[in-house]
Amino acid sequence: MDVLTGIKKNKFVVVGRVGMDLSPEPAGSSIEEAQHLMVAMGGSSANIAAGLVKFGASASLVTRVSDDAVGRYCVKQLAAYGVDATHVTPVAGEFRNSLALYESRVQDHNSVIYRNGAADFQMSIEDVEAVDYSQFGALITAGTVFAAEPSRTAAFRAFELAREAGLPIIFDVDYRPYSWPSPKVAEDVLSKAGELSDIIVANDEEFGFMAGGIEKGLAKARSLAESTASIVVYKMGHLGAITFANGEETQTGIYRVDALKPTGAGDSFMAGFIAGLAEGREMNDAVMRGSACAAIVVAKPGCAPAMPNTEQLNAFLATHPGPSAPQTVEG
Repeated sequence: MDVLTGIKKNKFVVVGRVGMDLSPEPAGSSIEEAQHLMVAMGGSSANIAAGLVKFGASASLVTRVSDDAVGRYCVKQLAAYGVDATHVTPVAGEFRNSLALYESRVQDHNSVIYRNGAADFQMSIEDVEAVDYSQFGALITAGTVFAAEPSRTAAFRAFELAREAGLPIIFDVDYRPYSWPSPKVAEDVLSKAGELSDIIVANDEEFGFMAGGIEKGLAKARSLAESTASIVVYKMGHLGAITFANGEETQTGIYRVDALKPTGAGDSFMAGFIAGLAEGREMNDAVMRGSACAAIVVAKPGCAPAMPNTEQLNAFLATHPGPSAPQTVEG
């Protein structure tokens, strides 16, 4: 299977949650002192889908939402961003949509995530089997889908169906401890998902977590690239990233900005990176466009609303002094 051929179809099935984000206004305000809140669509998978659509891709989300006003808000937001919500279905009862409150500030930043009885964890095998994977070029998901049942089994079934249809699997590890029953379960399940994926994106802590220690993270990323994955991106925050592809290791820097908040960078990186590959760009160029997208988002309020389109990304690249020098990392 040619991973890039599937991506270049520019049609993605994205598995995972959509939620509601709330952030105090104006920027810099604390949650406990909030009087006004900005409301926006959230959820890693939904953010990635929205980011891809802004770059001209087609994206369809597969998840469950609560059968209430918040769930309907999420579906309407997906439509507003141009994300197909055909496979976003409501679940009745006491299951509720993911809700995130986060502050638009870096110092003393607080994020409060409500995931009790999460509706998206009710995604079932029937939900993923209702998708016609032959209509897409690649499957994308983030690690949260594996944190609880029945979503975990359903997500692994989606991997099977995507593989049978010849789709490459793109996996953002996106480890969120609060969603998992234990670190050990998370380590085992995320490692299994990583071994089934063609493209893996994660930060140094997440690779280290999968390997059983942060000092082992780089070796874990390298091992996956040498065995099962075609492309592995090992992100290191302000130190940049190391990309493993085509038997080569390439280190890249970041675009420095005055960050308004720490949230949204990973989702935006994924959207920009995959969009770059879909456009046929060289690997290094695609990684740097993902890095630029991450820089743009952390410098603005909101996550999905802050994600750039092609014109905005090109304008940023044309006016920014350029990325930092790659950092030499041993390991």
